[in-house]
Amino acid sequence: MSKGLIVTLCFVLLVSVTAATQFKVGGSGDWKVPESGAKSYNQWAEANRFKMGDNIAFTYPANQDSVLLVDSNAYNSCDATSPIDRFTDGNTIFTFARSGSFYFISGKQDNCKNGEKLHIVVLANRNNSTGLAPSPSLSPPTGAPPAEAPPAEAPSASSPPPPPSGEGEITPASSTPPPPNAASFPMISLVGTLGLAFVPFLNILV
Repeated sequence: MSKGLIVTLCFVLLVSVTAATQFKVGGSGDWKVPESGAKSYNQWAEANRFKMGDNIAFTYPANQDSVLLVDSNAYNSCDATSPIDRFTDGNTIFTFARSGSFYFISGKQDNCKNGEKLHIVVLANRNNSTGLAPSPSLSPPTGAPPAEAPPAEAPSASSPPPPPSGEGEITPASSTPPPPNAASFPMISLVGTLGLAFVPFLNILV
């Protein structure tokens, strides 16, 4: 166990002990059958707030009376045969170590039936029982390099690469030859006509 944790637990224990309140049962501390017309022990308890770490003092004649810690059933029936705990020293101080209900009755059944009984409800402490603060969330250390961004996806092999920047598409040259010069047709016809006219003269000379 670390020294820091030991110091923290000791501090919490010291605060709990320092803040604890000691109550005297009924306000006076006397544990006995209430007098006629007097406030009952439960009426006194309802006017007070009990919390974990508080304690209550019972004063009574030793060997003549006692304080029994019992469950709710024994409390309601004043059954003193099987108590959770029994105190007979005449000056009992009981500390509330937990929250919830506590039931006390006299060890004498007649006294219990005549009002020497007490029900106390102890409230839970609002602060953290361990006294330890919640751990802070983790954060990256100062000066750590930023996380790298995931690499960009490569282009699909099936898609054609884009044309180079600044260059347009090349249009293929037309395979159709240019039409012949229209002036050559009359010249050919004239030469053919003159040739036919000189054929008879050539036959005479031959």
